[in-house]
Amino acid sequence: MYKALAILMLADLVVGHGHISNIVVNGVSYQGWDIGSFPYLSNPPVVAVWGTPNTGNGFISPYMKLMLCEPASYDSSDIIYHMDATNAKGHIVVAAGDKINLQWTTWPDTHHGPVITYLADCGASCETVDKTTLKFFKIDAVGLVDESTPPGTWADDQLIANGNSWMVEIPPKLAPGNYVLRNEIIALHSANNADGAQNYPQCFNLQVTGSGSDKPSGVLGTDLYSPTDPGILVNIYQSLASYTIPGPAPYTGAVSIAQATSAITASGTPITGSGAVPTTTTAGSGPSTTKTSTTTLVTKTTTTKVPTTTGSGSGSASTQTVYGQCGGLSWNGPTACAAKATCASYNPYYSQCVPSSN
Repeated sequence: MYKALAILMLADLVVGHGHISNIVVNGVSYQGWDIGSFPYLSNPPVVAVWGTPNTGNGFISPYMKLMLCEPASYDSSDIIYHMDATNAKGHIVVAAGDKINLQWTTWPDTHHGPVITYLADCGASCETVDKTTLKFFKIDAVGLVDESTPPGTWADDQLIANGNSWMVEIPPKLAPGNYVLRNEIIALHSANNADGAQNYPQCFNLQVTGSGSDKPSGVLGTDLYSPTDPGILVNIYQSLASYTIPGPAPYTGAVSIAQATSAITASGTPITGSGAVPTTTTAGSGPSTTKTSTTTLVTKTTTTKVPTTTGSGSGSASTQTVYGQCGGLSWNGPTACAAKATCASYNPYYSQCVPSSN
């Protein structure tokens, strides 16, 4: 009970925010986990995204674990998806080689860091698999894109420029089966301090069809990162000659693609059930959609270099909104926060408006 109360209290105290609101496969949009309503429902709608009582768009980090009086390390099962995450009750059928567009909520332009995507084989069913047994292999990872002017341009800047969405391709040679896809942004704006990195993992269930035979080995979610990894403990406000993306090396069959958005032509409903391992099939997204549709990719793709924002963000000329930047070296935007918010300093380079405690 005390842990549940602590999570609800932390919902008003988190200093960063973001989650996947919907997923688009072959033009069909599938709803994500609605943090504003689903945690309060005794029987929430069936979705393919794993559930969590995190109602405040919070992050996973050793700091948050300390707030809950739990071990301050990356070996907690919460790092796999999120705090007290539970299996999604549905899954989406996709074909190996399909492109999936992951639509995030508005991402703060000060929360720089890598965007990383993994898959993990669930075996018989992702709906019932023990998350602590999942072994993740990396299929996509983008980190520091342009280091010319600290803090530089990062993958999250590309995500923002791409309409707060991220496109990833299911490896064409992947063997058919049931997989959890784990997409994650790691915010590094406070990562120059120990335990300062903020992890935002999102997981959802897929049933992959196709004729591939690759079955990559993986790493347990609790072994993906260490607090002292060079890509976790790093000062992005100093000149970086290079950046080491955290986690294992990408699977050799992974495909890197240019970022683009996906036009939505229909809404879909996830399939419920055990998700039996599919037999070899031709490409196609299967019966997980409400109507037949085709995919249309927007022709404009994201360029590599995205200007780093140094202005006032979403705040007005005189005050900054909650969770907006309000200070730090070279900051030229507002330093006063809106009503019921105060400016909290996390390091010499970054301060942020957070809700007042009273």
